[in-house]
Amino acid sequence: MNHRTLPASVAALLLLLFVHPVAAQEPREIVRAAWEHWRGTSSHGEMTMTIHRPSWERSMSMRVWTRGQKHSLVRVTAPKKDAGNGTLMVDNNMWTYAPRVNRVMKVPSSMMGQSWMGSDFSNKDVSRADTIVDQYDHTLQGEEDHEGHKVYVIVSIPHEDAAVVWGKEVLRVRDDHVLLRQDFYDQDGKLVKSLRSLEIGPMGGRTLAIRQRMEKVEAEDEWTEIILEKMRFDVDLAESVFTLSNLRNPRN
Repeated sequence: MNHRTLPASVAALLLLLFVHPVAAQEPREIVRAAWEHWRGTSSHGEMTMTIHRPSWERSMSMRVWTRGQKHSLVRVTAPKKDAGNGTLMVDNNMWTYAPRVNRVMKVPSSMMGQSWMGSDFSNKDVSRADTIVDQYDHTLQGEEDHEGHKVYVIVSIPHEDAAVVWGKEVLRVRDDHVLLRQDFYDQDGKLVKSLRSLEIGPMGGRTLAIRQRMEKVEAEDEWTEIILEKMRFDVDLAESVFTLSNLRNPRN
């Protein structure tokens, strides 16, 4: 064989690469990867939520458990007056528990957009559900740079039958799956609130947004921050973690 002649199989492969270049990553898969990166197959962690207003500020310590994209449990551990308050999400169903009245309440879908514990995060935000992946159409609007990383700017429009209040969301996702920013727009295309990642670093064996702030556009000097204190991924969690009986049990 002539050493200058490429084997037929290699020549065919090169031809395919030039004539049919490898497709760019689909925006829907970029969004899916960002949500899976945040939660893993399962996770358990501790975080602090700080609610800031012009005349006051308060903080809460919380523990959180997740499994896949459909199960999550958030439990407040401090301060004492809030300890034991919890929120359970299973599939698209949410329940809250208030130890002061020893009552579990199912959150109707009409209240998913309401404030969680008086913060700037809604019940839906706290659940970190992945409904945005399948209930929205995603379009890659452009690319930016951030600290040596490529950032994908994705416009996400909800399906007509999606049970969401937003007209669209604009996401900025780094090439290492870190969500840098999430902007929420109403049905008239007006920006309502933004979630920004203020600090990024290693935790639990991966790179995460370890400090995030949610701010409403028309509320001056009002914001809520979540700071990750500890996080472990791909942990073994019992089925009983994501049950109503466990939601009632603040000792776990």
